[in-house]
Amino acid sequence: MPQPETFPIENIFVPTKQKKALNSATVAEIAESMLDIGQQTPISVRRDGDRLVLVEGLHRLEACKALGETTILGVLVAAELAQPKPLLAERPEVETERIKMARLKQLRLEKEAAEASAASLRGAGAGEALRARSATGVRSNPKASTGRTAKPAPKSLSAWIDQQKGSGGRY
Repeated sequence: MPQPETFPIENIFVPTKQKKALNSATVAEIAESMLDIGQQTPISVRRDGDRLVLVEGLHRLEACKALGETTILGVLVAAELAQPKPLLAERPEVETERIKMARLKQLRLEKEAAEASAASLRGAGAGEALRARSATGVRSNPKASTGRTAKPAPKSLSAWIDQQKGSGGRY
């Protein structure tokens, strides 16, 4: 592992992509820590012609700038080794998980919409039946059977799918 050395802060170039990740609260915390115990972890830089390019340690660099330092402790790394760590969103397993969660959310929304539609149809159907009975003067018998037995509402998505398969419905 290369030994840390001191680099002039003014010669360090920060790529625009890294500047976007700057958090001023983190810079303030690191600056306070540097005042108390000094810089504990060196930054990583690589050579690009006659300038140095920051690879890792943006918040430490900005903390040193805020404290008025002119130099910073750093490690010079080879350009081949200077590949930045992939962002969380760029990792394939994160994208796979995001797609899976989106599918589950879509299924849940479809199920809720189907339940709401069924509930409104049941409510509307009951209201029409009551109006029709009252118009004809027929009294309703709550114990009378309609000839069909209503299936209980499924308690889970898999139970709903099984119910749909059993009744020949689309799912």
